[in-house]
Amino acid sequence: MKVDGKLSVWGTTEVVEEARHHEKAGYDGLWASESKHDPFLPLLLAAEHTDRLEVGTAIAVAFARSPMQLAYTAHDLQAYAGGRFSLGLGSQIKPHIERRFAMPWSRPAARMREYVSALRAIWAAWNEGETLDFRGDFYTHTLMPPFFSPPPAPGGAPKVFVAAVGEAMTRVAGEVADGLLAHGFTTERYLREVTLPTVEAGLERSGRTRGDFSVSHLLLTATGRTEEELARAIDGTRRQIAFYGSTPAYRGVLELHGWGELGDELNALSKSSREDRWEAMGGLVDDEVLHTFAVVAEPQRVAGEISRRYGALVDRVSFYTAYEIDAEVWEPIVQELHGS
Repeated sequence: MKVDGKLSVWGTTEVVEEARHHEKAGYDGLWASESKHDPFLPLLLAAEHTDRLEVGTAIAVAFARSPMQLAYTAHDLQAYAGGRFSLGLGSQIKPHIERRFAMPWSRPAARMREYVSALRAIWAAWNEGETLDFRGDFYTHTLMPPFFSPPPAPGGAPKVFVAAVGEAMTRVAGEVADGLLAHGFTTERYLREVTLPTVEAGLERSGRTRGDFSVSHLLLTATGRTEEELARAIDGTRRQIAFYGSTPAYRGVLELHGWGELGDELNALSKSSREDRWEAMGGLVDDEVLHTFAVVAEPQRVAGEISRRYGALVDRVSFYTAYEIDAEVWEPIVQELHGS
């Protein structure tokens, strides 16, 4: 099982130090997310100051950019990284695309399928010299003069991962992507009964097999070396589960476990005027829900629990920690997972 880290700093010196640390500690990859900062710029630094560490976005917001714009950025990063870059894409949600990015929104699964296909057509023009003639319902790319065509990238086109929870987007990932970024609000049962069968259906449609595809799971993990650390980790993880559980888009995961009413309670409380609503929401996440969504264990037991629950389901894992803990706690866990 490959193990990835998440970039948590953005200053130049800090990014370089974190990238070097992850490579030295044995991580396979380092991923940057798009929230308060652009996810691509720090990855250039991370790639420059490492030799084998894979770098990627988890996620970049696809619909905030045109396929052509993103194709250039990803192609350049693939070249700068010597073939070590992966492009992880997410759709975001309608209010953010329309009101934050001022971009069009419609039929997100169909749009993502076409978006990834457009990227591949553009990269094929640059890397293989194919004529660019992509015509879709949302995007059309038919012009690529030599002046605007970059040289081929080392390693060819970057791998594309698509983030998904619902079945429609998961099927798209299986059809057109190289991998799936499973959301942190995912359970072992949901992966086994919903996600992976849906991926298989998409792969069959594209004439591929599971061996052609990688599933990466951002896994909620609560651990601590002392009772106080573990209690703090559990508290933060409960609140994170509650936050995601309040979102209607993720309701299907709760419903699979018979917890639809919990989603209703969380959603209502998130919209209330209570000043302590986020703490109160965490209190609704009981131990059964907590342990279903998260691996909760002392550091020496974390790797074994991850392998037991997810070893047959996912190819890559990264630790989702909704709390502060020293980075060195994870180093022996990474090594143990590599041996599992």
